[in-house]
Amino acid sequence: MPSGLVEFPAIARLYSDPRITREDDGLLHYDGLYPSLSELLDVIVHKYPRRVAVKDGMRSTTYAQLWANAAHIAGGLKTQGAAIGDRIVIGGAHSVRWVEAFVGAILAGGVPVPMPVGAPTTDAKILDSGASFVLDGALPEGTSFIDDGASPDELALLCYNGSGFGVELSNENVLSAVESIVHARGFDDGGLCNLMVTTAVTPITMVVELLSTLVVGGTAVITERVDPVYWRSTGADVLTASPTVLADVTTRHPVTDFGRRAVRWIDYSAASAQEEEALRSAFPNARHFSGWGRTETCGSGFVLPDGYESTHADSIGVPFGGMEIALFGPGAEQGRGELLCRGPAVTRGYWLQPQETERRFRGGWFHTGNTVTIDSEGFVRIVDSEHAA
Repeated sequence: MPSGLVEFPAIARLYSDPRITREDDGLLHYDGLYPSLSELLDVIVHKYPRRVAVKDGMRSTTYAQLWANAAHIAGGLKTQGAAIGDRIVIGGAHSVRWVEAFVGAILAGGVPVPMPVGAPTTDAKILDSGASFVLDGALPEGTSFIDDGASPDELALLCYNGSGFGVELSNENVLSAVESIVHARGFDDGGLCNLMVTTAVTPITMVVELLSTLVVGGTAVITERVDPVYWRSTGADVLTASPTVLADVTTRHPVTDFGRRAVRWIDYSAASAQEEEALRSAFPNARHFSGWGRTETCGSGFVLPDGYESTHADSIGVPFGGMEIALFGPGAEQGRGELLCRGPAVTRGYWLQPQETERRFRGGWFHTGNTVTIDSEGFVRIVDSEHAA
């Protein structure tokens, strides 16, 4: 163990999961994951073919229709020369069409590169990815094609962080993040509805929230509207939006009745104390989740359990989903230092950035750059936050 590094093992007791075990490489992994996103989606589609998978303001599509349309897009990409592992940019507004393009890229054997809404085709991140295709506008169409030969350690997703580095996320990374969120929130397969208000939502949040909904046979309602009347009409069980958008709507509009009647889960990670208070008041009967994650951790990793907000309001919570943590630095023994992470959802490194990868990923740990404290119960508090996402 490097000097000045102190590990904090076995502190995920609030979200323990018997499917997570330590394997021969010394790291924690999920047992029983499907090898790839395409194989998981294949199983889900055949389990819930007639359920509505995705809605937007213009269209809705069932799981069977989504799969068929995405397979035709994959066929069109193959006709145009798409090869296994090609990076495929997914652009444009979030919608049913966006989801079809995203799944189509996966079925073509490509690596989706989700971009923020409005990013131009000349965006530096698109150029950096070396993408062979940009799906923004008319989508290709051809004979149905489905590639399902990927393995857990193959690149599944390339997402750019706030510093402009491409984060390489494997099938295991993405599937582990999805499993951890479903388990921590207690999502069921009864047909939940996730209202995804995509204004200001990061690409990695969009992907993981979408997949967490689809994996339980739920419906993702995708919108940029912040109209509470529309929100009520969706019958949403889950609200996914940036905390600023959520708090603004609840402060300026009477959505309390909507919250009391329908919403069962709400996530406001990165919310300010004022935003958190407004959301808890507006949705008193929902399960509330506040936490922390980076693109490098698939947007997840820590959660403040519901009911701990009064005693641990300044904490990002405890690790979950097989996330292990350590402190690094001269004060590590006293519970203060740089936060280090490792786990099944943590990336292997950065795209075409060997020096940055070497700097950030040392000794099997992701060096976050955030200075934190960790108390005796395992709750983490950020005291100096690096500007990255």
